[in-house]
Amino acid sequence: MSEVKISAADVKKLRDQTGAGMMDCKKALAEADGDFEKAIEILRKKGQKLSLKRAEREAKEGVVIALVSDDRQKGVIVKLSCETDFVAKNQEFIDLTQELAKIALSTFPADAEALQQEKIGDLTIGEKVIEQVGKIGEKIELAAYEKLEAPQVVSYIHMGYKAGVVVGLNKAGSDFEGAGKDVAMQVAAMKPVALDKDGVDQSIIEKEIEIGKEQARMEGKPDAILEKIAMGKLNKFFKENTLLNQTFVKDNKLSVKDYLSGLDDELTVVGFRHVTLG
Repeated sequence: MSEVKISAADVKKLRDQTGAGMMDCKKALAEADGDFEKAIEILRKKGQKLSLKRAEREAKEGVVIALVSDDRQKGVIVKLSCETDFVAKNQEFIDLTQELAKIALSTFPADAEALQQEKIGDLTIGEKVIEQVGKIGEKIELAAYEKLEAPQVVSYIHMGYKAGVVVGLNKAGSDFEGAGKDVAMQVAAMKPVALDKDGVDQSIIEKEIEIGKEQARMEGKPDAILEKIAMGKLNKFFKENTLLNQTFVKDNKLSVKDYLSGLDDELTVVGFRHVTLG
């Protein structure tokens, strides 16, 4: 059986379609006897192997995109991670993350696993990510997906795609959009762990109480008042780490809750999501 001749034009065509290296494309076409579809599948499999080989590598760089629907009632955040800042700053990588976020906003899947199954062209998002591993030669991951619904959702992207926030308000309307943006920037800057004290995980509360007791014990406080001191420290923790109780960064005389109620007696935040690199 004669060997199929692979022309430079065919190699270039496959490279243009897949973004893979010239030699990789030539080898894939030769292995596929010149069949483009088979060659593309071979390249995808190469990407799969490369993805597994790089599974232990750290993908701490990347792009975070936050988007809101036209009716302002839904918001999503998508993080596509990579290994190097060089890749993260590439416009194609940014555009791909933006496209994934648009798909997430349109389909609004339940979780990241479901998002991986959504289609982007002829591929699933999961397959597209694997394809990028083969194309770029780094570990690439769909590392985070968050969604939020509320009467009004506002988004914020921080520091060149290094963090994304969506904030949900209990009231809709353009009058409150600026407030939502202010609160989203607050989240990015102050990194609250919950909306209010009711949203703080019990394990965190127990840990903070134990830390408070131990600190007081080391200061020589009597055992009888350790609990009281620890509860005081816990209240300070709530003030510093829950969004509505935090000091508002734009006016340190107000809490975030006070800032919002100053605009409208009933205005408040009903939820937020925050995704960062790393």
